[in-house]
Amino acid sequence: MKKVLVTGGCGYIGSHTIVELINNGFEVVSVDSNINSDKAALAAIEEITGEKVENHTFDLCDLEKTRALFKAHPDFVGVIHFAALKAVGESVDKPWEYFHNNLNSLLNIMTCVKEFEVNNLIFSSSCSVYGNAKALPVDESTPMEPAESPYARTKQMGEHMLRDFCVANKEVNVVLLRYFNPAGAHESGKMGESPVNVALNLVPVITEVAIGKRKQLFVHGGDYGTRDGSCIRDYIHVMDLANAHTRSLVFLTEKRNNTNCEVYNLGIGEGASVLEVINAFEAVSGEKLNYEVGPRRAGDVEAIYCSYEKASTELGWKPTRSIEDIMRTAWEWEKKRSAVNS
Repeated sequence: MKKVLVTGGCGYIGSHTIVELINNGFEVVSVDSNINSDKAALAAIEEITGEKVENHTFDLCDLEKTRALFKAHPDFVGVIHFAALKAVGESVDKPWEYFHNNLNSLLNIMTCVKEFEVNNLIFSSSCSVYGNAKALPVDESTPMEPAESPYARTKQMGEHMLRDFCVANKEVNVVLLRYFNPAGAHESGKMGESPVNVALNLVPVITEVAIGKRKQLFVHGGDYGTRDGSCIRDYIHVMDLANAHTRSLVFLTEKRNNTNCEVYNLGIGEGASVLEVINAFEAVSGEKLNYEVGPRRAGDVEAIYCSYEKASTELGWKPTRSIEDIMRTAWEWEKKRSAVNS
């Protein structure tokens, strides 16, 4: 089996991607600081796949520990780099923490990729690199507008760092995956979004309100220039997103890339407003949400959704799950994890 390093492997997207990688014949080694994640994800991975994943707990900002991990595994065929702080609002309040963590960890991964000749790297980027795009849907040639948050700026900077890295190191092959809004849970109900800290993403906040963990949902902004006044995002099921990483890794190991730094949008390809997502949840679950429309939140863009045509053509990838599938699986996961913790 080909062995891959997954950073941030105990996190939401990382853990679902590990399941997808194992199911497609890869051996996975995980590293995670567990600042914003829970090692319980490893048990869920083993329950779903039957495979126990080797996991290391340390901060990737520590170069020597990162180097030691690469040295212990000279047979890595690639790295999928998820590990990063990712809360938009928190990044506005603590920009220095985001620059320190997200950029230093990436620099250390780049250092080890070069030193140990692990020449396939997949970077977890974000639709936030587009800023307030002047035209929708965005495609990979859409210019980056100014970042709306320090988090988004770290993703823009990360992409620029990797592009320069690839210019100087022709043997290195990089795929930049620009995620839109990952949501939903594994269909087994055994794994889903389970924030260690207070949930900030819309879908887990919705399910926590519905289950009674929160009294109310606040919609940040009802006066945007959108069809109902709330922000529009492109929501993608986490397992569709996970599949794109497996396809990207195979794409690189089979040397099908045209350049040594490729970029792909990953989304459903259409936008849903915050209020439309709420309506989709109510329709799927039969639950009525208690929500209130409030003021805008710093760092939010008005609307963003993508074209995924390039990923479809070159990776053979396309999303297979709808916003209703996202809400259904997220709700099943919320009910099961709440029952366990009650």
